[in-house]
Amino acid sequence: MIQKDLRKADPYRIDAVDRALVLLSLLSERSQLSVTDAARELGVAPSTAHRLLTTMAGRGYVRQGEHRLYHPGPALFVAGGVERSVPRLTARLHHVLESLHAEVGETIHLQMLAGADAQFVDGIEGSQGLRVGLRSGQRMPAYVMAGGKAMLAALPDAVIASLHTGGLRPWDFARITTLQELWAEIGEIRERGYAVNRGESEVGVVALGVAVLMGPGDPIASITVAIPSPRFEESWAPMLIGQLRKARDLAVRALQEPGPGQ
Repeated sequence: MIQKDLRKADPYRIDAVDRALVLLSLLSERSQLSVTDAARELGVAPSTAHRLLTTMAGRGYVRQGEHRLYHPGPALFVAGGVERSVPRLTARLHHVLESLHAEVGETIHLQMLAGADAQFVDGIEGSQGLRVGLRSGQRMPAYVMAGGKAMLAALPDAVIASLHTGGLRPWDFARITTLQELWAEIGEIRERGYAVNRGESEVGVVALGVAVLMGPGDPIASITVAIPSPRFEESWAPMLIGQLRKARDLAVRALQEPGPGQ
């Protein structure tokens, strides 16, 4: 529980902000939190804790899952315990990227949501002469990327809306320019189970992507295959999608395995 003397120690402290930050720290440590636990830790009434969590959920910083438990939301880049840190995630999933690369020979990327953006956190460059280069560390609007769109489509509608309250961030090569178009795209992705980027992130690149889920509505990452558009053949799509789904399933199993010291 937060000590009362600490609350009074700083005259510039804003209680609501301080409490929200405490909740984020608790979620980072525990990965989930109930309203009762939040209220006890903050030393406030459950109704106050519920309002705080609901407000944070509206901005995508937390999300409500099963059994009325709250979890870290997609607006947080690194949160929710060690399995969500970039080093731990890449360590657990790099072998999945290697297996996929061995099957398709094209550039493979691992991405994570960073609010309404997606960030490249790991990858293996293709072995072809004409290939897509690695984008590790780069960050772009999720709605222009195959992996980003796949992760957005896996989120609850309320979270998607909260991430785009100001509309879509403009992007030079974007095909989608309005929220209405984004919702239509998300519906198609949910129906077919994968996302496509045809020159939307940059000219000359075609990419296919699938989301890696820790649970319903909880995309922890995405895996993509990127190919230069002059070499891409539509007839390759079924094979690539099949390999991506295989990689996704391997990734989920890898994340479910106990890590060292667990």
